[in-house]
Amino acid sequence: MASMSDIKSAIIEREREISDIFDKENIINRELKLNRKDIGFGAANIITGPRRSGKSIFAFQLFKGEKFGYVNFEDERLKIDGQELNNVLEAIYSIKGKTKNLVFDEIQNVNGWERFVSRLAPSNRVVITGSNSKLMSKELGTFLTGRHIDHLLMPFSFRELLEYKGLRFSEEESYLTEKKAVLKKVMGEFLIKGGFPLSYGKGKQYLVNLYSDIIEKDIINRYNIKYVSKIRELIKYALSNFSGEITLNKLKNIFNLKGDHTVDNWLKYAEDAYLLFKLERFSFKLKERYIAPKKIYSIDTGLLNAILSESAESKGRLMENVVAIELRIRKNYFEPDLELYYWKDHVGNEVDFVLRSKNTVKRLIQVTYASSNLDLKPRETKALLKSANELRCNDLLVITWDYEAEEKVKGKKIRFVPLWKWLLNL
Repeated sequence: MASMSDIKSAIIEREREISDIFDKENIINRELKLNRKDIGFGAANIITGPRRSGKSIFAFQLFKGEKFGYVNFEDERLKIDGQELNNVLEAIYSIKGKTKNLVFDEIQNVNGWERFVSRLAPSNRVVITGSNSKLMSKELGTFLTGRHIDHLLMPFSFRELLEYKGLRFSEEESYLTEKKAVLKKVMGEFLIKGGFPLSYGKGKQYLVNLYSDIIEKDIINRYNIKYVSKIRELIKYALSNFSGEITLNKLKNIFNLKGDHTVDNWLKYAEDAYLLFKLERFSFKLKERYIAPKKIYSIDTGLLNAILSESAESKGRLMENVVAIELRIRKNYFEPDLELYYWKDHVGNEVDFVLRSKNTVKRLIQVTYASSNLDLKPRETKALLKSANELRCNDLLVITWDYEAEEKVKGKKIRFVPLWKWLLNL
């Protein structure tokens, strides 16, 4: 049992650590649309996302300038069970006075936390952070049915990285040669280092350690995995196939596992820990979507480059992964009705992204590492045109490295836009 003195020390010191970050770092406003006025009584607001994506800072920002209690349950002094959570509340009141604003960081580390939050939510503004989506949803669904709101905070987008670096350009400025050169330089850096802000100051080893923490704490320890080396190898192999198709049966055979369900569970654990995410192949038939191979993407290209030595050489695939991440950001932050897929026909023609909303295919996107029209491969536009006819879509986009144009091919208009420009313009 933690002493009251230890609990108070943990609360005060962890809050001071966050306050110091505000004093020393360039803290930006994130694109996730959640403000103080959105935090009401009766429903706990759950902020999930990868480790080190800025959830604690974001939660802190929500109440900055007001009196609030903040507790980080990853502190080793708070190794407590649910029955001791009232002591934590008592410590908050002792330090802060009676406050209705409560932020609980990684509270899912405490057994029995759900009932505690369920009791507090009706009369308090409660914000919870967590780095595992399935665990949070499962437990809150049991104890807070209809009384929780989930928000996903991703690593920095390209736009957020520019702001973090103090680089703000109007759309007109982005056409200036010197500004364009800066944007392309940051784009190249973003491709390799990704969107975790601390990777820009601490380097590759920081990302290696982050990956290890996610594997150990959010997967192996949380799910009591017995075959530790195999799950490590399988997840790393899956990530090495980023932007490519993958099947459960193939992974089962490679790693000599007994059934597809084990592979499926392990990939879901990695997805719930925000290491990777999957896209289904588009079909108007639900069954065909389910049985077709899935495409794997990493949650961050910096993580890929930290753990896979060869990934930095695959510029086209890294670009595709960046586009996949950005599309997921746009879905989660701005367009909740957006559905994301890829498309492939029986002869191997493939389109990287199908964007669908309200049962209508809105846009088809192809990604290529092309700097001029000479670099474009005929198969990419061929697949785009074929899918456009099949899916009845006329909004055709090719995202390039540095080629911009608008062309008419076989009666269809195709736009070619550089990656940095597409990322800038929502």
